[in-house]
Formats: sequence, structure tokens, C-alpha cells
Amino acid sequence: MTTPFDPLVPRPIDRPAEVPLTPLTAEQLAALDEAKIFAAPSDPADRPAWRARLREWREDSRRRHDYTGEAYERPGAAWAARCHTVAQVWLWDELLYSFAEHKFTPEVFLADARERFGGLDAVVLWHAYPVIGLDDRNQWDYYRDVPGLAELVKALHDAGLHVFVDYNPWDVGTRRGADDLTELADLVADFEADGVFLDTLKKAEPGFVERLEAARPGIVLEGESKLPVERIADHTASWAQFFADSPVPGVLRAHWYERRHMQHHVRRWHRDHSKELQSAWLNGVGVMVWEVVFGVWVGWSARDAATVRRMVTVQRAAGDLLLGGEWTPLAELTPEAEAAGVYASGWELDGVTLWTLVNRGETDYAGELLPAGPGKVLDLLGGVPARGIGAVLHLAEGTPEPAWLPELLDAVKSAPHDAHSRFPHRIAERVSPQRTTGEPEADAVTVPAGPYVLTVRYQARETGMYQGAPYVDEWKPLPPRLHDARTLQRDGSLVTPVAVAATEVTNAQFAEFLTATGYRPAYGHRFLAHWTDGVPGNPDEPVTFVDLDDARAYCAWRGGRLPTEDEWQLAGETGGLTGDHAGEPAVWNSSLWNWTESEHSDGRTRFVMIKGGSDYRAEGSEWYVEGGRHAPDVSVKLLLPGLGLARAATVGFRCAWEVTA
Repeated sequence: MTTPFDPLVPRPIDRPAEVPLTPLTAEQLAALDEAKIFAAPSDPADRPAWRARLREWREDSRRRHDYTGEAYERPGAAWAARCHTVAQVWLWDELLYSFAEHKFTPEVFLADARERFGGLDAVVLWHAYPVIGLDDRNQWDYYRDVPGLAELVKALHDAGLHVFVDYNPWDVGTRRGADDLTELADLVADFEADGVFLDTLKKAEPGFVERLEAARPGIVLEGESKLPVERIADHTASWAQFFADSPVPGVLRAHWYERRHMQHHVRRWHRDHSKELQSAWLNGVGVMVWEVVFGVWVGWSARDAATVRRMVTVQRAAGDLLLGGEWTPLAELTPEAEAAGVYASGWELDGVTLWTLVNRGETDYAGELLPAGPGKVLDLLGGVPARGIGAVLHLAEGTPEPAWLPELLDAVKSAPHDAHSRFPHRIAERVSPQRTTGEPEADAVTVPAGPYVLTVRYQARETGMYQGAPYVDEWKPLPPRLHDARTLQRDGSLVTPVAVAATEVTNAQFAEFLTATGYRPAYGHRFLAHWTDGVPGNPDEPVTFVDLDDARAYCAWRGGRLPTEDEWQLAGETGGLTGDHAGEPAVWNSSLWNWTESEHSDGRTRFVMIKGGSDYRAEGSEWYVEGGRHAPDVSVKLLLPGLGLARAATVGFRCAWEVTA
């Protein structure tokens, strides 16, 4: 018995689609409001009725929700409808920020985006997660305490990009200021942000929307997942994240409902982006380019980057067609094209039709695409390569060429297809520690030379650990796996014994260093922020508000260096590392996170492994850095911010020395 095919009722994407349509009930129409993608029929004979039902649903849903589209008439928000590429970028991505020069480098970031992706339309400046919770700084501090951030936003605006800031509704356990809505509205106004990315949210509530609109007229709100149909009215953009398409490409519900509603396809962990790119191309929407996912390199292949470049070259030129033309999903092609796995959408306006084409097959297709008929046909992109895209322009008889066509034809010459689909691996290299020359402290814990094997425990956040993505090509990793406790083994060998200081360096010791050397950091923001007029409050407490370079400078003055992550753990597991200061009872682990000499960079992200733990713990969310004191085998991968933001109230350090005698 064959299961009836109903093209609009949500269903498993592998259900057969061969039988005639049945009438939709009012309940079914309402249920369609919850769909992500309307699954498409495999039989071309079913598609005219399928398209008719799509129009029927849209008209019915707009009527039920009293849709007016007023939000899309705001002059300040019109840019969102043409925002086809948006990048999510960590503020301290080494394309955007130079650690050597202590400054933002938007020109480097933008040049790379132009070369590989054809340029960007917008950027999300990601700021707090996954470092928030290290101390009591809240999400607003991680924007407002960044020197030069306003100038960075201006530079991006001057380059023609729009800028999103990020809102973390789960940040409830750090330092409290004003209520979230007041803080966010002020932030948007002060930094002249164009949009707000709603982290972990599908939507903002109406009062929230109104308050932000008052602060920054035309503000664009973009949620992380499926947007309820009734909120398309006041959210002009949304992520199409982890959206599963049907075998024959389907239609994005929110964009079909309102053509000006921009969606950005994204599968953050995937190494093959061809499916979401093809869905975006057929639906006339955009993509999220996200190559560093919270410190993990998931770069795009040359093929997928070239596909984005080809897409945006056409989308920007033919934007009026995509927004105002008559959209025909799964438009008719030749039988040969369909047999090869080629599908198309048609966009017609005033006698000009743009055909956006995708090739789901593994073989390039260069045959006939459109049924024979009158008019002029131009192949804009030169066939439809395997797992790639194509574009054809059809001019009805007597229709003049669009004014934008010559410029487009010239632009596509610099946007060739690239068939190279291998993942562009990056290796995170560790910064090699300096050799030491001094004598260790008398109570230092000596770790013997020779081979060792360590068990390392960590929380599987999205930062991963040493190399590679933690969820390669997974469809949608969810808790508890997203934050579960994990264990790995590390092995190595010490060439010489290493002595690790039993306690952290104190304020008094660091003050002595400053007096003796006159040391001042290259960039002093937040340096010793807990001292008053250069004088520590309690000289016997561990020094904090120092970054890696500050700690390295002190250790070098003492003839030592920072211990590596493994040296720290080996010493700690002997029971010899303490937090014993100012008469505190000795404990086997540290009351502060400790810097280690296990700093890495893959050319895009700098990170360091920290050890020890902290008496501070941010409560109320699983997204925070795990606070509290930890056993020596626990490691945390901390992404390094620049401009002094790495200096924290909860991070100190201790020295280590190689033992040569």
C-alpha cells in the first residue's frame, strides 16, 4: 500500500512522493507554520500542484496572522533583504586582530573575504562565549571594555558592511548592571550596530523588539533557529541552521512567506557545505560563513568558497529579480538536465528571467538546460559543475538587456568554479618555551626527566581541545553531549627534570620585579587593575590581572619560565602545588587559574591551556567557563583575547625551572 504524498505536510524527507495530492485541512495549514523547509515532490508532474499549494498556504497564513509587512518598510532595515553573506567572527580572530601590533586589522580580514568569498555583506562580532565566566565580567563588559571597538565598527561600516552584535540571554550569573534590555539598547545605540544576533533564541518578544527599534531605528534581529511564522512580521532575518532539505530541493518557509525576509544557511561543523549553498541559491537567500567556531578551525574548501563567490556575484547584480520577480520553485528543465540531478528556480520580472541552477550529481553538466522557446538565453556561469551552481538569463522577445548585465558578465569572469573540495586543515602549533638559566625556589616540586603518560579531563565545550573540530559533520550536536565530561590521554617526555614553584607569584614578588626592571607591558589595559596607584592591597596574595606576556617577563627575570600544561599537572599530581598564601591552609590544588607555557596558534585562533581552577564560579548557565577548584588533571582551553582583556581577577601564575644539576 502506498503512503499518500502530501507535499506541504511535514514528513520524513525519505517518504515516497508518487501519489496525487489530497486537500489540505485547516489544521494542516496551521501545522505548516511550524515547518522549516517545505519538502519537494520527486515527480515533476506533481510540481505545478505543489507550487499552487505553496501559494495557497502563504495567502491563508498571512490572513490568519493579519500580516502587513510593516517592519520591512523601515528604511534603516532595507539592507537585510540583500544581505547574502554574513560572517560570524571572533573579535580576536588573527585575521581581524594582530597580537604583535595590538590592534584590529579589518583591512586584512576584508581582503581575505573578498579574495575567497567575493566579499561580505555583514559581520557578527562575537565577543564573550567561550571565555565568559572566567571572572565576573558580563557580556556587556566584553564589548564595552574593548579599546578601539567603536573604531572597528566604523571601519567595517566604511567598507560597506553592516555589523551585528551578539546578545546572550543565558548570561545571568556574572556581574549585574542594568537589566538586559537597557544594556543591549544602550550598546546598540552607542556602537551604532545594525543588527542583533539572538544567541540561542528563535525570536525576541514584542516589547524587546520595540525597545531596540527605539534605540536604533531599523535594527535587524536575527535568531539562531526556526522563526515562528507570526514573528516574521518583526524579525527581518533568521538563521536556517541545521535545516534538512528533501532529496529534491525544497522551499524555505520563512522566505517564501515574505520574500524580503533574509535567511542564512549554516551548518557550523560541516566540511562539505554544498547542500546548504544549493538550498540558499535556489531560494534566493544567503549563507553564514563561519570558519572559526568558538576557537575550532572549520574552514571552507576552495570549492565551497568559490560557490559563495559565484552566488553573491549574481545575487548582488540581480537583486531586484530575486526580491520582486515571480518566483517559480523547481521550474521546468529539460529531461536530460533533471536526469543529471540538476534543479532550478525561476525569477521573472518584466520579461527577464533568472534561472538559478544546482547540480546535486557528481558529474559536471554542460547540456541543454531550458526547454526550447523564443527569446535570448545567456549562460552566465558556464554550465553547472558537480555539486555546484549555475545561472542562466532568459530575455523574452523584444526585452532589452538589463542595465546591470554588462557589469555582471565582466564580474563573473573573476568568479570561476573551483572543484577542489578537500578540507583545508590547519594545525595548532605550540609556542616553544624558552630555556631557563636560574635556580628554582627551595620548595619547588621537581618532576623527573623521562617519558610520561597523563590523563587529561575536560568539559567538551564547542572549543574542542588541541586539534580538530569536536563534531565533524554532525547534523546537530545537542546537550548533554555538547557539554559532557571527557577524558583523553597525553604522552610525552621531559629531556631534563623540571622544578615547578609550589605557590603562585605574589603581589609583593611582582612589585619587586617592577622596581628592579622598570617593566611596563606593551599594551597596559587592565594591567594590575586590582592595585591602587601602583600599590597592591595585600602583598601576600597571588598577583592577578597579568597576561601571558607579563607572567613570562617575570619568570624570565627569575631565570625561569612558565610551566607547560603537562609539567604543571605532573607537579600537581604529587600533591606539591598549593594555594598556601597569607596563612591559608595548604591545599593540593590552586585557588586561581594558572597561566601555562602551553600557548597555541593555528593562524586564526590563539589559545592557552590553563590549570588549577578558581574560587569564582558563574552560576546559572552551562555556557560559562567551568569555575571552582579543580584537580590537577583538569585542563581548560582558553581562547586568548587581546588588548589586555586576557588580564583577569581569577588568573595568576607560578614559575618553573629546568634542573641541570
